Amino acid sequence: SLQNHSTHMDGATVLAQALRSQGIEYAFGIVGIPVVEVAVAFQSAGIKFVAMRNEQSASYAASAIGYLTGKPGVCLVVSGPGVVHALAGLSNANENCWPVLVIGGASDSHLDGSEAFQEFPQAEAAAKFCKFSARLPSIARIPHFVHKVDSRIRSCYAVKQATYGRPGAVYLDLPGDFVTSSVDSEEIHFPPPLPQPPVTLADPQSVSAAARLLRSARRPLVVIGKGAAQGRAELAVRQLIQSTRLPFLPTPMGKGVAADDHPGCVSAARTRALKQADVVVLLGARLNWILHFGRPPRWTPDVKFIQVDIHPEEFHTNVTCEVALCGSVAAVVEQLSSELHGFEFSSSSDWWRELNAASAANRARVDALIVEGQTVPMTYYSALNELAKFVDNSGDDWLIVSEGANTMDIGRAMLPNRLARRRLDAGTFGTMGVGLGFAAAADLCIGDSRVGHRRVLCLEGDSAVGFSLAELETLARYRMPVLLVVINNSGIYSGVPADVLRQLLQQDGAAPSSGALSASAALRLPATSLTSECRYDLAAEALGGYGRLVRSVGELRQAFAEFAGVRDRPCLINAIIDTGAERKQQEFDWLSRSKL
Repeated sequence: SLQNHSTHMDGATVLAQALRSQGIEYAFGIVGIPVVEVAVAFQSAGIKFVAMRNEQSASYAASAIGYLTGKPGVCLVVSGPGVVHALAGLSNANENCWPVLVIGGASDSHLDGSEAFQEFPQAEAAAKFCKFSARLPSIARIPHFVHKVDSRIRSCYAVKQATYGRPGAVYLDLPGDFVTSSVDSEEIHFPPPLPQPPVTLADPQSVSAAARLLRSARRPLVVIGKGAAQGRAELAVRQLIQSTRLPFLPTPMGKGVAADDHPGCVSAARTRALKQADVVVLLGARLNWILHFGRPPRWTPDVKFIQVDIHPEEFHTNVTCEVALCGSVAAVVEQLSSELHGFEFSSSSDWWRELNAASAANRARVDALIVEGQTVPMTYYSALNELAKFVDNSGDDWLIVSEGANTMDIGRAMLPNRLARRRLDAGTFGTMGVGLGFAAAADLCIGDSRVGHRRVLCLEGDSAVGFSLAELETLARYRMPVLLVVINNSGIYSGVPADVLRQLLQQDGAAPSSGALSASAALRLPATSLTSECRYDLAAEALGGYGRLVRSVGELRQAFAEFAGVRDRPCLINAIIDTGAERKQQEFDWLSRSKL
C-alpha cells in the first residue's frame, strides 16, 4: 500500500541519505550489478555522481576531493574486480593521508561462502590499504557505519576515521541484497553531522624548546609539506615566514602554502639548503623518501629536526627529532610564531648569501636550457617555459595536475604556485595514472566554488596520459574545460631517436616514410619506447574534446591562444619534443636526488 511504502526505506536510499547527512557532496564510480540503484539514490539525495570509465580513475578522483575540500569523496564500485581496481586509489589516498570512502558492492549476504557471482573477501582485502574496513551487517545499521560503527565492532567511525587525526581511506562493503531490500523507517536513526575535527596544540614547553633551537641556528630551514596544505595552515605559515624571514622549501604538494615567488623560497637552491641546513622545521612533512629519510648524504650528519605533525607515530621515523610538536599544523605554527615574537633571521647572513648564490646559479642554468631549446622539435624546458608564460599571463587561477617522470619533475620547478592546494601530482606513493581522475575532481570543485576565473591544467607525460586516456570522454561528457598538455617524447623517460628508428625500418624492409614497423621489429624496440609521435590530439577529438598537434614554440603559443577561452569541453595540446630531451644534470640520481 501507499502508506506501507511511505514507512519503508531501501538500503540504497538509507546509504545515500546517511552520506548526505554527513556533508558528503561528491561521488565517482562505475555502476553495474549490484550498485546501479545506489548511484540513482545518490543523485536523488543531492550528491553529485560522476560516472567514470575506470574504477582506478574513479578512486583517484574521490581521493582528490578529500584533499581539496577536507571532506571525503566517495568512490562507488561493483563487486569483485571493481573493488580490486579501486584498491589503487584506496591505497594511494591512505599513503597521501587523504580522506576517501570507497563503497564496494558485494554478493548477497545469504550467499556468503557459496561461490556467488564475484564473491570475494573485499573488506579483508581493503583492510590492508586503509584506516578502517567493514562489511555492513544490516540496512538499519548503515547510518551508524557511515557515522560510526557499532561499539561491538571496535567503536570505529567511517567518516570520522577518514577525517579525524591523520586523514586516510575507509572501505565499506555493501551486500547486494541490502540495496533494494527495505526496512521500517522507524528502525533507522540518522546521527547528526559529525563536528569538525578538534584543533590540538603542542606541548608549550616543547614549543619553547623549538623556538630556542631556531634562535640559535646558523643555517635554519623551514620545509613546508603536504600536511600543511591539507591542514589549511597557509595563513599561519605565511605569517611565520614573514615575521621570521626564515628560508623555506616546499615539498611538491606543499607548494603554494607560501608563494613560490616569495623571496624566502629557496626551491632553486634545494640541494644546498638540504645539505647544509643545521636546524630544520618540518611542517606537515614526513622524513620518508621524498626528504631522503633525513640522512646523509643529502643532509648534514648533525642536522636537528623540529617536526610538526598531527600523528604522534610519525615522529622519530628514520632519524630522531630534536623536538616533536604534536598537534594541528596551523595551531602549532601559531604557537611557534608567538614564541618567536621579535626574532628575525638576518637577510645579510652568510647562509642567505649562499642560498641566494645557489638559486641564481641554478636559474641561470635553466635560462640557458630554455634558450638552447628554441628548436624543432622542442625540449622540456622550451615547451614548459612557454606554458609557464601562458599560465602567468592568462589572468586565470590555475589548479595544476601533473604526472610523468621528467615532465612532472621539470614542470614542478617551472610552473610556480602562489596559492595552497593548487597542485596535485604523483604524491607520496609516486602513482602514475592519477592525472585525468584528479583533473575531473578538481574541475568539479572549481565549478562549484564560483570564485573568480579558476581553471584546471593537466600536465601529462606521454607515458602517464596513457593510463587514463579514456577519461577524456568523461571530461567531455560533463563539459569540463580542462586544458591538457601532453609533453610527448615518444617514450618513458626518452623515446627512440629518429636515426635508430630509420635503421629499424630499413632492417624491416619498410619505407622510412611509412614509420610503421612490423611486429617482429617492434619487439626489438627498447622497453621504454612508445609509438613515435602518437596522436593523442586525435584521440581527444574522437572523445569529444578539442585537440592540437604542435611541434614548435610558436605553434604551442598559438594553441594556447586558441584554447584560452574554451569553457565547454576539454582541450588537449600534443606537444612533440625531442626524443632525447632530458632533465638538466642533477647532483643526485634517482631515489637519492631531490624530489622537492
